[in-house]
Amino acid sequence: MNRPVILQTTDPFPFPYHSDADGLVAIGGGLSVRRLLAAYSIGLFPWFEEDGWPFWFSPDPRCVLIPAQLKVSGSMRVLFNKQAFRVTFDQDFEAVIRNCAEVHRTGQEETWISEHFIKAYRRLHKAGYAHSVEVWDDHEQLVGGLYGVQIGKVFFGESMFSKQSNASKYGFISVVRKLQKEGVELIDCQQETRHLKSLGAGTISRSTFLSALQRLV
Repeated sequence: MNRPVILQTTDPFPFPYHSDADGLVAIGGGLSVRRLLAAYSIGLFPWFEEDGWPFWFSPDPRCVLIPAQLKVSGSMRVLFNKQAFRVTFDQDFEAVIRNCAEVHRTGQEETWISEHFIKAYRRLHKAGYAHSVEVWDDHEQLVGGLYGVQIGKVFFGESMFSKQSNASKYGFISVVRKLQKEGVELIDCQQETRHLKSLGAGTISRSTFLSALQRLV
């Protein structure tokens, strides 16, 4: 087990062959667009921060989805046939990330998506790398969505929210289909959940994931 590396803003990221038991690889280094792109490109993502110091993770195993292996249940197919929701892309990134920040997650006392994170990903969105998916109901209310980062042929999913049953699944399925048409070959889901597993996601070793990034990013 390796201790995390402490980084200054100009220090290069360590290649994440090893981490501590939780997948923590490094601490610090800032959240500039350049730093975020460098981190994602080698399999790191920021999960939370303390006193302005971001914590960089690369879990082993890694949860991923191959777009062609997306699973759509019968009940979700019915919703799509009915066009139960309207889905847009990159129409309201700010609203999506702020809604994600408000989601209460088991085992977390407060959100990891701090104001500092929101500003950083807003910059990444303006640079053309961070993207949002918005799910709207019949009353044009935002009821679900997700955001992530796309580099090359990889989409790195970050967070999602849902205010109506199946809204986040609807958005996830929609963006996976869109990404597949655009040539994306791998979707990083970070950590496995029952929700993601039901949609076709599974786990691979960190070494396999890092090898895939070298080919696809």
